[in-house]
Amino acid sequence: MSNNKARVWISTTTPKLGELVRVRALVTHRMETGFRLTGDGKAPARNIIHTFEVKLNDQLLFSWSPETAISQNPYIEFTFRANQAGRLSMQWTDDEGQVITDDLELSLSA
Repeated sequence: MSNNKARVWISTTTPKLGELVRVRALVTHRMETGFRLTGDGKAPARNIIHTFEVKLNDQLLFSWSPETAISQNPYIEFTFRANQAGRLSMQWTDDEGQVITDDLELSLSA
């Protein structure tokens, strides 16, 4: 079992309608490019996160396709306008098919 996990920080879980919300997300992942050589002279299999998606109520807000130049434990920061309440879902997918997820609930305040 993998110990890869996500850590997510959000500026507010109760934004006002139209308020700009800042999200910071970090995922623990080795991001093995397959370019380096191990002690026995062999290259390990490539295993990087190739897709990161953010959805609000199953509607895509943001998508990112990291490449091999991204360091291990990738960090990303983004903003969006809070136009509705609901579940904010983040999903990272790597080359081995592992999916790492984190979900937050947003409630609009008056």
